[in-house]
Amino acid sequence: MASSLLSRAATAAFAIRGARLLPKETLLPFLLPLLLLILAGTHPAVGRVGWARAADGPGFGCRASPSPMGAFGIAARCNATSSAVSEATSAATSGVHAVPRNEPVVSAEWLHANLRDPDVKVLDASWYMPAEQRNPLQEYQVAHIPGALFFDVDGISDRASSLPHMLPSEKAFSAAVSSLGIYNKDGIVVYDGKGLFSAARVWWMFRAYGHDKVWVLDGGLPQWRASGYDVESSASSDAILKASAASEAIEKVYQGQSVGPSTFEAKLQPHLLWNLDQVKENIDTQTHQLIDARGKPRFDGAVPEPRKGIRSGHVPGSKCVPFPQVLDSSQKLLPADELRKRFEQEGVSLDQPLVTSCGTGVTACVLALGLHRLGKTDVAVYDGSWTEWGAHPDTPVATSA
Repeated sequence: MASSLLSRAATAAFAIRGARLLPKETLLPFLLPLLLLILAGTHPAVGRVGWARAADGPGFGCRASPSPMGAFGIAARCNATSSAVSEATSAATSGVHAVPRNEPVVSAEWLHANLRDPDVKVLDASWYMPAEQRNPLQEYQVAHIPGALFFDVDGISDRASSLPHMLPSEKAFSAAVSSLGIYNKDGIVVYDGKGLFSAARVWWMFRAYGHDKVWVLDGGLPQWRASGYDVESSASSDAILKASAASEAIEKVYQGQSVGPSTFEAKLQPHLLWNLDQVKENIDTQTHQLIDARGKPRFDGAVPEPRKGIRSGHVPGSKCVPFPQVLDSSQKLLPADELRKRFEQEGVSLDQPLVTSCGTGVTACVLALGLHRLGKTDVAVYDGSWTEWGAHPDTPVATSA
């Protein structure tokens, strides 16, 4: 029957083209609709040609409506088309553009499902305390999420500051991020090797420069691996070159040299960044509540600071919420109700404007991440944090020891 139908369709196409022999590339567009028409003519139920939404069926479909008009009609449901539309709709609604901007983290499952999305860029932003003696770049080369780029927290920083990894200038950040191949249109997922630590710092950096399509991988690389997902055990030469280019671009900007074309434009959001003078003024005005992410012994001044030459204690009037308190045992961000309890039990009023601080501006961003989940999307970070405050000769210091 199929060969007979194909023969009838070919005969019709031949007739249409004035009895000229057609090559297959020309013939196929004629054969398909003719074959459908002939198929419809072989069925007793005839219909008129038409495309409609299958309102009484699942999803979207195309079907022919019954008609008494005779032999030419399409009486088939286009299930394949329905399936394709459904899959495309599912991909769009589950992709990076569907993630709520007020939710600061994504799961390992979500990232795995969207890893090949061209609009998603993944950054390994691992960084460790000096005493840990861990090399984040070497660890990245040994194992990282497939396709991830390395973001150097120490390298992409303010080269004019004596403080560690301070926020670079707009121009420097734009140059470094452009060297990594990132665009303003991209959605960015940041992770680190500890679970949820330095990735929050890079999340804040992007937000401080006006990019809100950025999320942290909840639980980081440990959670990714615990979920059974693959890692790459060697970095591509392209990824290493990009990491090197980002560091070189920063250096060039601070040396006044020209850099390559920019794909990312940074726009500072001043309300998300505080300096020493603002913290000083706030001691008297109390317009914002300052929350310190360091451990309680350091906050109280009961133990020496890990960096030499820095006094122990805290900014007068500040509250202490050690950053591990906003994470669960697997280093994932706590649910909103638990987060609210943790802040409130330390005397933090969530109705008041907030600023976070820590040792060098890293774990302060973990608190900002948790507060973001509670709807506090305008939390500022005191970038210099205690390393700046404790080393300054004329800043007041309070202790609880």
